[in-house]
Amino acid sequence: MNIALYILPELFLFFSISLLLMIGIFYKGKFKPIKFLTITSLFFTLALVANQPNEVIKIFSENYIIDNLSIVMKILTLLFCILVLFSSNEYIKINNIDKVEYFVITLSSVLGMLIMISSYDLILFYLGLELQSLCLYILASFKRNNERSTEAGLKYFILSALATGLLLYGCSLIYGFTGSTNFEIISNNLNDKNFGAIFGIVFIIIGLAFKISAAPFHMWTPDVYEGSPTSVTSFFAIVPKVAALTVFIRFMYVPFINVVEHWQTIVVFLSIASMILGAVAAIGQNNIKRLMAYSSIGHMGYALAGVATGTIEGIQSSIIYLIIYLVMNLGAFACIFMMRIENNYYENINDLSGLSKNQPLLSVSFLVIFFSLAGIPPLAGFFAKFYIFMSVIKVEMYALAIIGLLTTVISAFYYLRIIKIIYFDKAKKPFDQIYDWGLRASLIISTISILLYFIYPSILIDIIASIQIY
Repeated sequence: MNIALYILPELFLFFSISLLLMIGIFYKGKFKPIKFLTITSLFFTLALVANQPNEVIKIFSENYIIDNLSIVMKILTLLFCILVLFSSNEYIKINNIDKVEYFVITLSSVLGMLIMISSYDLILFYLGLELQSLCLYILASFKRNNERSTEAGLKYFILSALATGLLLYGCSLIYGFTGSTNFEIISNNLNDKNFGAIFGIVFIIIGLAFKISAAPFHMWTPDVYEGSPTSVTSFFAIVPKVAALTVFIRFMYVPFINVVEHWQTIVVFLSIASMILGAVAAIGQNNIKRLMAYSSIGHMGYALAGVATGTIEGIQSSIIYLIIYLVMNLGAFACIFMMRIENNYYENINDLSGLSKNQPLLSVSFLVIFFSLAGIPPLAGFFAKFYIFMSVIKVEMYALAIIGLLTTVISAFYYLRIIKIIYFDKAKKPFDQIYDWGLRASLIISTISILLYFIYPSILIDIIASIQIY
């Protein structure tokens, strides 16, 4: 068996990063087609992933897995990274962060995510996690002369280091009490009587909850979302979520599946806490990026509700929810990139006042995307929540479903408040007309996908139905 063929996407991405680094050194960071090369390398990596065999393959002493779950999640990671780079093109240019380093670090973080998604071993998972995390720290503080960006990077680094320490402690306990770092061997050696390993699971869940910004381990999210450059915020809000949720699913359903009754309660608590905090804390926000941070916390709560069911149907509903959430977030941040006057980007929600009178098409996009985030039928966001609640009700977790429904109603308030400001408040100075085709394409794709999803709502079910957890 030629192992290189199975890790070809990761190898290609690694060599692409090395090539871009060399170009950056020789051209002193002023190579104009750098973004084109970055997106081209992502497209080729995407094609290599899509071309991988649809079978379960374990390599490197069964510590690295290629299966349909990893293939689907890698495709999502690469696809949404490309769309985020397209939508943030103008912002990156105007804010003078279109440097070789920005794209190299972005690609490096994606490489870390691909390793995380296929990891089948605690040590390999940790290597992928650290590669991703180190790159995200740098991206958050990329505008070195901006105090808010520097503060965001520092906060994320300190809190993430704490979470990583807890995660590593959990991994060491799992290794100590099961005698292995391989997921399958851990599963075979883990049972209800292995209290030390169960104690380790708690620390691992805390570390993973931090990475997906689930309450009460969300404290970094609002400040980092607000302080980071908006292009980085959109990347944070979309791309790393795929790898983090995949790892969460893989951990819960492979090494820890034999003690499901022990971790299920913790995941239910994380889900409820995230849904409540995301619904309540966002109400008083005036900065749209902070609002999107609390929205992200709430939506991760709904995704975790599917994981908490302990069933394959629950996992599939969580993945469907994640896909729809990514599309909605892509559209939301495309709208935020449109909030520009004379090369200055605005973030206050009140700056949207009376937008419908000057830019009706942008206003319609805001309406569709935020109605969908609120879960209003017949938009895609409604179906995402419907699938989650159905999987939760099927396993008779009625309290979780009721709390989810109540928080959906509460969170609708702050989404509808933005629509009210856009359509009913007095008009302010109009935003510039932006003709960047990448940004417009991202906004059109996301808006139309959300709006017309009800025509064929089973499309994602058909795609995700084949996913099994190994």
